[in-house]
Amino acid sequence: MESFLDRSKDADLDQLVRELASRRFGNKRRSLRLLAWRMTVQGSYALKRAMDIVLSGLGMIVLSPVFLGIAAAVKFTSPGPVIFSQVRVGRYGRYFNFYKFRSMYRDAEARKKELLALNESSDGVIFKMKDDPRITKVGRMLRRTSLDELPQLWNVFIGDMSLVGPRPPVPKEVQEYTLEDRKRLDVIPGITCLWQIMGRSEIPFNEQVRLDKEYIIAPSIWKDIVILLKTVPAILGGKGAY
Repeated sequence: MESFLDRSKDADLDQLVRELASRRFGNKRRSLRLLAWRMTVQGSYALKRAMDIVLSGLGMIVLSPVFLGIAAAVKFTSPGPVIFSQVRVGRYGRYFNFYKFRSMYRDAEARKKELLALNESSDGVIFKMKDDPRITKVGRMLRRTSLDELPQLWNVFIGDMSLVGPRPPVPKEVQEYTLEDRKRLDVIPGITCLWQIMGRSEIPFNEQVRLDKEYIIAPSIWKDIVILLKTVPAILGGKGAY
């Protein structure tokens, strides 16, 4: 006759088998959820990258006459190169060459030291000055309309930047970042972003960081499309552009 002890051992064994099966099923379920999340993220990134390549490529083709006109205006109104190249910090702290139409005189960087005391950015991390004497007449018009940013379509096309994302900082700015600020480097930088459509240079640095983190936490293709559409009236309005 089966003893109580034998039945107890069988019950414990059955319970152990059920627990192991439950854990195995739970692990498989978690693995499937993780796989689905990775596929969603990778698919979203692939779609965003495809949109960047198509739109930046079309933009450079369609706007090529504008590129030529701006290049001529910059070249014949002040000495110096047409394109301004600067090292910026991209995703995960990677350096890349960032391009713009030159909007300042050639000695702008040397003269910046003389103007640091007039910095209108309250936090001191970035340098902003409404009536910056280093900006040329053509450059002032380009900045007001954001046409100086057009060469960044090439940065987007080759993958250094995206159409939408936090603006890429210069290395010196990153040195001033807190650990919280460095979250801006978790994604590919962009030509336009939330604070670009909400006031541009009038937005304080701390608020820029907050808006960038808001974008990073919940990115989506639909959000990118909305930001791109709102960028056009923001540029035409000229608010905060200097």
